[in-house]
Amino acid sequence: MSYSNMMREVRLGQAEAAAPELRRLYEAAFPEEEQIPYDDMLALMSTMPLAYSAWYDGEGLVGLTIVCEWPSACWFWYFAVSEERRGHGCGSAMLAAILSRYRNRPLVLDVESPRQECANMEQRRRRYAFYQRSGLRDTGIERSFGGVTYAILASANTQFTEDDYNHLIAELSRFWDALPGRG
Repeated sequence: MSYSNMMREVRLGQAEAAAPELRRLYEAAFPEEEQIPYDDMLALMSTMPLAYSAWYDGEGLVGLTIVCEWPSACWFWYFAVSEERRGHGCGSAMLAAILSRYRNRPLVLDVESPRQECANMEQRRRRYAFYQRSGLRDTGIERSFGGVTYAILASANTQFTEDDYNHLIAELSRFWDALPGRG
């Protein structure tokens, strides 16, 4: 069954994003070393231009997306589909909606590089290929954090350079360092 035709997006504020089902999906979908602690993510929502959306269909939560909406580019921070909804077109439909929304600005995301040797190489290659099939291109920029190398992808119809990426990281650092207990 394809759920993609029945999905609806709900933009969330900080209070709604604190829902236990969203926290569970976030914490289950991403390796701990790739997560911003959820309480920190919620705190950042009050100061950063974060668009946090939950995606639903008639049967419940399908997934979540978190996009940092900078003026120069939109950074697709987190994208998760509930395990039981994977393989039904939900992720493709969600990503198509996000790409359409930000078609006038670069949409940027970092994905585990398929060029770095690792234990989950096949999973990385599938994820990377999914993003490329969906309209993102490899910028040729790579960064390593915590021993994991990430390929930086951007929407195909936009320009995005290493200087642009460095600017996004500097902006993130400014907000991250302002969190209580971080600076």
